[in-house]
Amino acid sequence: MSAESPAPSATSPIESVDRALQVLGALAAAGPRGLVLADLAMRLGIHKTTVHRTLAALRFREFVTQDPRTGAYSLGGEAVALGEAYLSVENLQVLLHPALVALSRDVDELVHLGVLTGSQVLYLDKVEPDRPVRVWSEVGRRSSALTTALGRAMLAYRATGTDALAGYGDAVDDRVREQVALARATGRAIEDQENEPGIACVAVPVLRGGASVAAVSVTVPVERFGPQRVDDLHTRMRVVLPTFLPPGLHLPETASA
Repeated sequence: MSAESPAPSATSPIESVDRALQVLGALAAAGPRGLVLADLAMRLGIHKTTVHRTLAALRFREFVTQDPRTGAYSLGGEAVALGEAYLSVENLQVLLHPALVALSRDVDELVHLGVLTGSQVLYLDKVEPDRPVRVWSEVGRRSSALTTALGRAMLAYRATGTDALAGYGDAVDDRVREQVALARATGRAIEDQENEPGIACVAVPVLRGGASVAAVSVTVPVERFGPQRVDDLHTRMRVVLPTFLPPGLHLPETASA
């Protein structure tokens, strides 16, 4: 069976299912404000009566909801829950493992995947290079979000104000604020011997929409962590990782400074 998408002129084997998927896609693109029936039908090029029947079926299963004030339709809780389940912490480890493997092979360094849990980073996965590494790490361990490259990369694409950062621990100082702001501006975060002597990291956030759901880091001995190496690693991350990210996830568009 071919994995290729059907040609634009191909006919769906089940037309009603195809219409429902088109409706869900259009509502997802419209965002929280949604679309009224007439606009939705016009956007899809489908008669309003047909779209209304499809919407009724989707509302019955709570994949679509309707604002009683404006009449606009938007994605319902069940549709959103599908994406949440697909990108759950448990699934992220499996979904992103090929990306970590590819990056580790490309840069020949230790690579980690982390997510935010409260004020800490939880290390979900790691891939080691073929050569020995001298840094200790363990999947399942936790570290401060404020002092790690993984944490800063994720915080940069969440709330970054002083009050918001304060909720992530007592280590908020001018340096931390500057590092998070720099991560937002450059699309990468840096950690230089702040958690282990002789060890440094560069990390990029993995985004869904404009918010971070995870981060990937490259860990290197500090003697190989000059400004040029940081730029080179960030470039390789931006080249290698997107090919292996599942649909709906992406890296920041901001180029390296």
